[in-house]
Amino acid sequence: LNPVFGQVALTTLWISFISTALTLVLALPCGYYMARSSRKNLLVMLIVIPFLTNFLIQIYAWIAILGNNGFLNDLLARLGLTRNYVQFLYSKTAVIVVLVYSYLPYAILPLYSTIEKFDFSLLEAARDLGATHRQSLRRVLLPNIRGGIVSALLFTFIPTFGAYAVPQLVGGKDSYMLGNIIARELTVTRN
Repeated sequence: LNPVFGQVALTTLWISFISTALTLVLALPCGYYMARSSRKNLLVMLIVIPFLTNFLIQIYAWIAILGNNGFLNDLLARLGLTRNYVQFLYSKTAVIVVLVYSYLPYAILPLYSTIEKFDFSLLEAARDLGATHRQSLRRVLLPNIRGGIVSALLFTFIPTFGAYAVPQLVGGKDSYMLGNIIARELTVTRN
């Protein structure tokens, strides 16, 4: 009933929800493109490659990209868009970006697997019956790949909800999550 824990729980839910939604928005077109592509094996391999890299190395790569002297600030300075560095790190936005990147393959793979089994002639039939491209995707494709969408949501939301390394390394004071409290209670207070 501690109000601090309540605030951290709300922050955790918000970050997890936004990360999961963004991941799903990015994963759906990727999975669709992969299922329709003639180079499926190459694309699956490109999605699996991040799994071969240590998770902490991925986080530190993002620190190098988003840091005050990092790639993104250097690019903005070279383009003349800013004179001083922009503070990308140590914010909720940085946590969300890194979480989306980290868990995007977990969403793409089940969506790709489900979409690949979909009968695409149903989309053509819907268009022949007067549906627009968007309507056929919304009313025919999405209901038929519901299992892949649910899997992608679960494979993304659950790990982001329990994340502690990402908020610890790239988040600030306002992006403290439940995973950080659990890790602190376990390691520091031995509770």
